[in-house]
Amino acid sequence: MTPPRSHLGAYLRARRGLVQPEDVGLARDPSRRVAGLRREEVAALAAISPDYYLRLEQGRTHQPSDQVLVSLGRALALDQDAVTHLFRIARPRAGRRHTGAASAADDPNLVGLLAQWPSTPAFILDSTQTIVLANTLARALGAGYTEVGSNLVLAMFSEPMRQTSADWESAARDSLAALRYHSDPDDPRLRQIVGTLEANDADFRRLWARHDARPYVTGSTRTFVDGVGPVDLRFQNFAVPGHDGHTLTAFFDEPGTQASAALAYLAAQGEIVLSHGPHAQLR
Repeated sequence: MTPPRSHLGAYLRARRGLVQPEDVGLARDPSRRVAGLRREEVAALAAISPDYYLRLEQGRTHQPSDQVLVSLGRALALDQDAVTHLFRIARPRAGRRHTGAASAADDPNLVGLLAQWPSTPAFILDSTQTIVLANTLARALGAGYTEVGSNLVLAMFSEPMRQTSADWESAARDSLAALRYHSDPDDPRLRQIVGTLEANDADFRRLWARHDARPYVTGSTRTFVDGVGPVDLRFQNFAVPGHDGHTLTAFFDEPGTQASAALAYLAAQGEIVLSHGPHAQLR
């Protein structure tokens, strides 16, 4: 298991490498060859000693103060979500529970909620972006990617997703930022996902090395609907209270659009199927 302080050091190094001097009001030396900021520059901007900052990056300092963490966030031009992530990895909760599928999947309130939305595709993701609950309409989307047990990060880096996504690079970056933001860095399932992709995908290695961390709040996705063709659906994500790191995703579009018509078509097909058996049950 990687020591928590190593997570902090890796994050600081990655974010330092992405900030340019001009981003934080420093003049660029024409002969400069460093990618991003130097350690001593971050230390000066955060008003801490270079030696103390070095110890932070090397994982040799325990429990930096709130003031230090806020100053580092400012020095590295972090937004509020990134600062929240910085605090989480600097001060991991003792005995944090690895969030698993069973916690949300067995919640009768969540099961009932999704079942009450026959015209709105919706599913719930755990902290590793694995689908743990999905209603009938959601499972009709995504060519198998929206089935319970599917992992959206692994799906994102599949060849079919690369070919159908309108802006794959942006979507992949957002997906990885959400994965890092919501997950426990020591979760075995997270390590399994990251290890699989690191071994097989150069794009994943490049994007994951950025250490972006933010929730994926809203966006759009392209999916193929049998009988209709490719459609672009909007979605909105909501945190699920009581289930750490879980997110509810609901898909929608404006009335009168092709996407709205596709959802109505799928809902009608679902009603036909459900009239012949108990297939409305969430899995």
